[in-house]
Amino acid sequence: MKRRILVCAVGVWAALSFLSCGGSSKPKNPPSGLKERVLASQGVSSTLLQGRLVFINGTNDTIAPVTPISAGTSPGLMALNPNRSVLAAFDNSTTSVFAINTTTESGIGSVRLPGPTSSMVFPVASPIGYAAVPSATVNGFSFLGAVDVMNFSTAALSTIAVTSAQTVVSNSNGTELLVFSNDSDSMTVLFPTAAAPPVDTSCYSNPPNSVCAIVPGFDRPVFAIVNGSTAYVLNCGPQCGGSQASVMVFDMNSFAITATIPVDAATTALLNGSTLYVAGTPPSNNACTGQTTAATICGRLDIVDLASGTVTGRAVITNGYHDRIDMTSNGQIFVGSRTCTSIGDVNNPVGEVRGCLSIFRTQDNSVLIPPDNGDVLGLQGFTSRNVEYVAEGGALRVYDTNKDILLINDFVPQGSINVVGFVGDIKAIDFF
Repeated sequence: MKRRILVCAVGVWAALSFLSCGGSSKPKNPPSGLKERVLASQGVSSTLLQGRLVFINGTNDTIAPVTPISAGTSPGLMALNPNRSVLAAFDNSTTSVFAINTTTESGIGSVRLPGPTSSMVFPVASPIGYAAVPSATVNGFSFLGAVDVMNFSTAALSTIAVTSAQTVVSNSNGTELLVFSNDSDSMTVLFPTAAAPPVDTSCYSNPPNSVCAIVPGFDRPVFAIVNGSTAYVLNCGPQCGGSQASVMVFDMNSFAITATIPVDAATTALLNGSTLYVAGTPPSNNACTGQTTAATICGRLDIVDLASGTVTGRAVITNGYHDRIDMTSNGQIFVGSRTCTSIGDVNNPVGEVRGCLSIFRTQDNSVLIPPDNGDVLGLQGFTSRNVEYVAEGGALRVYDTNKDILLINDFVPQGSINVVGFVGDIKAIDFF
C-alpha cells in the first residue's frame, strides 16, 4: 500500500552553520511588519502562474498586504526548524525544496530532490534538513530509496541510501534518525554524522556499521514519536498489509523493544504527557457506530495510557490514511487523513457533508465531524488564541475551538481565508 507519512529530520552540523540552537528567531520588527505571521503554501490556479508562500495575519485571519515568496509552481508540504528561523516548502512540480530565512523573510536557496517526498523536517536551528525519497536511485544499485540531506547554506544535496525510505524521525539532538520503509517489518537507524557525502551506501554494505543499523521485529512500522531516549513506534499492521496494529516502545540506547501495546490502527499519533493519541483506519471492525452517516467505514482514535501500557478509550473518526494530528490549547484534537470517504458537496450543502477531518474533544470524549470535503494537508493551532487553521481540500479554514464551529466574523467570510489557488500546507512562524 502506498503510504504517505511525515518525515522528520536532523542536522548535527547546526552549530557550524546559520543560526545558533535554542530560543526564538522572531524578530522585533520583521520586514512584513506583522506581529503574528503565518505562511500558506499556494499552488497554481487559473489566475496564478507560479506557486508562492502567502503571508497570513494571524491576529485577524486575513491575507496580509505583503509580497508572497516564490516557491516553484505547486508548493505544498512545509517544515520548520525548532526555533522557526528556517521554513522549507516542497514544490511538487519540480521536486525541489525552497527554503526561507524567516527573520529576513527572504529566500536562502533551493535544492532539487531526485523524486517526490511526502515529509521533511529541520530538527535543529540550522538550514540543514532531511527528506525521505522512496523513488531515489543510487548509481550502481538496483534498489530505490534514500534519505537526502539538504544543506541550504551551501546549496548542496547529499544522499544516504536506504531502500524504500518513506519516513524519517529524529531524536532531540539529531544524532539518530529512525527511518521507515514501505512494506517492511524492520526499522533502519541512521547515524548521520558518520555518513560520507555525496552518496553513502553503508545501509547496503552489511549493517550494522557506524552509519546504519537495521532493527527487525516490527509489524509494518510507519512512524514514531520520540521522547528523550524512548521512541513510540507505530506499527500500521493490517492497514498496511501486516498482522497487528500496535505501539512498540523502543529504547534508542539499547535498540531493544521493551513493550508492545495493541491498538485498533496506527498511522499517526500525538503525545500529551503520559497519554498517546493514536489514529488509523482498521481494515476490519471499522463500523461507524454511534454516528449518523452514509459512510460505511470509519477510522479509530485510541487513547493509550503509557504508564499502564493500555488503551483506556476509543473514538470513531473519519476514515482514510491519517497523517495529520494537532492538539489545541483548550484540549481539542484535530485529526486529518487523506483518501477518506467524502460525502456530499460543501459548495452545495444539501444533506450530509463529510470529509477527512475529525475533532476529538478531550473534555467529554465526543467527536465532531465538520461539514467539509477533501484531504487534510495541514493543521496549525495557536497558543495565544483558541483557533485552528485547517488546509482541507485546497481551502484554508478557520475554526473557533471554543465553539467547535467554523469561525465567522467580518474578517473571515464563511469561515475561510480566501487564498487564491490550492493551499497545500499551513505553518505559523510566531505562535509558540
